Amino acid sequence: MTNATIPASRCPICKKPVQHDFRPFCSKRCADIDLGRWFKGDYAIPGDPVDPADLPDADDSSDNR
Repeated sequence: MTNATIPASRCPICKKPVQHDFRPFCSKRCADIDLGRWFKGDYAIPGDPVDPADLPDADDSSDNR
């Protein structure tokens, strides 16, 4: 086993050290900024394009919820 040290994790938003309560962020503020970016669509998970014809109709009432 080596004596190599593991670098401290850094917040992906502001690069400050991570706080355990807000991991992987340093604060609630940075966590909220990240969440806002997801809501605005700044982040996206890549995938294949969707053909609109393959989507269910919004007016389709055949769904038994």
